[in-house]
Amino acid sequence: MHLDAWPLFFVLVGLVLYVVLGGADFGAGFWQLTAGTDADADELRDEAHHSIGPVWEANHVWLIFVITVCWTAYPSAFASIASTLAVPLFVAAVGIIFRGLAYALRAGASTARERRRIDLLFAVSSVLTPFALGTILGGIASRRVPVGNARGSEWSSWLNLTSITIGVLAVATSAYLAAVFLAADSRRHDLTGLEQRFRRRALGAGVVAGALAVAALPVLADDAQPLFHRLVAGAGLPALIVSLVAGCATIALVWVRLYEPARYTAATAVAAIVAGWALAQQPVLLRGLTIDEAAAPRSTLVAVIVAVLGGAVILFPSLALLFRLTLGGRLAPADADEGPPSPLLLRTLRAGLSARVAVAAFVIGVGLLTVAGAPLAHAFGVVALLAAVAFGFGPLVGEAEA
Repeated sequence: MHLDAWPLFFVLVGLVLYVVLGGADFGAGFWQLTAGTDADADELRDEAHHSIGPVWEANHVWLIFVITVCWTAYPSAFASIASTLAVPLFVAAVGIIFRGLAYALRAGASTARERRRIDLLFAVSSVLTPFALGTILGGIASRRVPVGNARGSEWSSWLNLTSITIGVLAVATSAYLAAVFLAADSRRHDLTGLEQRFRRRALGAGVVAGALAVAALPVLADDAQPLFHRLVAGAGLPALIVSLVAGCATIALVWVRLYEPARYTAATAVAAIVAGWALAQQPVLLRGLTIDEAAAPRSTLVAVIVAVLGGAVILFPSLALLFRLTLGGRLAPADADEGPPSPLLLRTLRAGLSARVAVAAFVIGVGLLTVAGAPLAHAFGVVALLAAVAFGFGPLVGEAEA
């Protein structure tokens, strides 16, 4: 893989993680919107809210990551996308803001009526946001975003058949992911009635999402022919097959109530759709712009790659810990009798963080000193290596004392 393609690989990884993890959050809002008004509906809404509460903010890290890397490594492409597709980007941003606002307001709701209104705001935002993000991908996939500042149409670039189809597919796949995840959470919380309701929703949403994915193919054949041909008969075909197999496996697993493995097959099915699009799109990034033409100078690409690899040493273990605690039910409020965390636990957490910071600083330092050519980059590399020594010394001393 060439140097100019590495940041794009990171962008696609972040996009897959956002589509899967953030998509499940958006899908929970969809089920809140369609829950109804009876007592069972309130139980469903509460379970959806509590299941995604600890992780929804962390999932949006991936959207920030995708925007930052794309902005830095492919500035001309990012400027073209942000200017031509400003309207759906604004709609998606408003939806994300209102979702956060709904979370903040729900904790202070004093009546059931207020809570239902807040849940409605959250649910509508949860449908609007993935639809808007899907139309953005549709505009890029159908090559309606030319190079340059606001060179494309601000309306037809995302209000077209391909964009609308992908937007609806984004909402459907989000609902599909959320239903599978929430069925697993309901099983873990011993909520048999909710488990059955989410199981039925997972089966129905899986069939609908699969049907929409198939229906999208003739739309692409008519409106985005280069992408369609590379998707069904070129580089994207293996990913398309993986998505089909994983989707069928998910429905089978949900049918027999094996929800935990169904989480992973559902995520694989959705991730394969993104991978297939990326494989079919390359080497074209936008209309008239290839990946190597859009890439920033070598020194910038090196800095981005080093920063991402160094940051991953800290970010991935932290997020893995967050999801492990959430899935294990360890983030529930502690009992008063339990007392504060033990000093040993605190020392262990601090030592683990220091070790990860040391490794990240070492990766950054070595990368800047060996790959980058600018004197300023070498200076930052020396500082990073000194930081690696400083942060790595603490865990070593702690081990010696133990």
